[in-house]
Amino acid sequence: MSQRADIKVAKSPWGPDDQLGALNYLTPAKSADVLSRANGARSYDLSIDYFVGMPSFQGAGDPGYQIFMSHTPEGTLVDNMNGVGESVNRHVCYSGDVVFMYTHTGTHIDALNHFGVDGEIYNNYRADEHLGSRGWTKGGAEVIPPIITRGVLLDIAKSKGVECLPDSYAISVEDCQKALGNAGLTLEPGDVAFVRTGRMRYWPEGAKVLGNPPGLSLEAAAWLTSQNIAVIAADQECVEVGPSPYEDNWLPGHCHFLAEAGVPMMELVNLEELSRDSVEEFCLIAAPIRLKGASGAPLRPIAMPLRGR
Repeated sequence: MSQRADIKVAKSPWGPDDQLGALNYLTPAKSADVLSRANGARSYDLSIDYFVGMPSFQGAGDPGYQIFMSHTPEGTLVDNMNGVGESVNRHVCYSGDVVFMYTHTGTHIDALNHFGVDGEIYNNYRADEHLGSRGWTKGGAEVIPPIITRGVLLDIAKSKGVECLPDSYAISVEDCQKALGNAGLTLEPGDVAFVRTGRMRYWPEGAKVLGNPPGLSLEAAAWLTSQNIAVIAADQECVEVGPSPYEDNWLPGHCHFLAEAGVPMMELVNLEELSRDSVEEFCLIAAPIRLKGASGAPLRPIAMPLRGR
């Protein structure tokens, strides 16, 4: 039987000018609390390296990551583009480089303008009014503030006793609740929920990391956003299960999180060390590059275990 997601763009409860959505749940008091309880003796880098040939989403024609040297010490001797001459250029070794990539490559965050419905993004900003030739004027990566809050790991793979969830496994509400129960935790407003499928254990084997991802069902996504989380995160490429079971929407989870709930999405987050050490509650510090108008940006999340209150 065919199914429809029937997702609609939501109006922000924070007013007609709001571009933050669920990021409004981040408060100075919550940031101060988690910072005061962070165990700085151990930190976890939840990002992955960028390198030529790295797995990335190219199914819709987007480019893979590339890096090019624009200046080398020997080349500077030959070019003398700085005009200072051979002696100085032999003395001063100059290197420079250029990177080229899709903004949704590697560990990154999806901004609210990344997905919408019927020509609108979150808070009813319309493409015909707010999308220029070089990007959106609303809901872009540059409006995302530094994220300093409580992170909670929903280790679905460990909860189910497997190293990695099967391809296209749809994580249920019950799966999420069980993982939280195993950790003795509940979600609080302003948290970032991290969903572990186990896919990152295979990084960087592209055939095992990308494609037919296990991920959140639409029901589980809606349950998580009902907990007033600020951001959703996962260790695979799209947070949600794929392929979509809905005839009217090829990425319903994206449309729900971004357009319907106003919740930004972190993708390709490395959760393996947190899982190994059973760190389910932590202080999260993360901030994207402020790419104005962009639909996403690279991100380097850092986690530090939390002491009890």
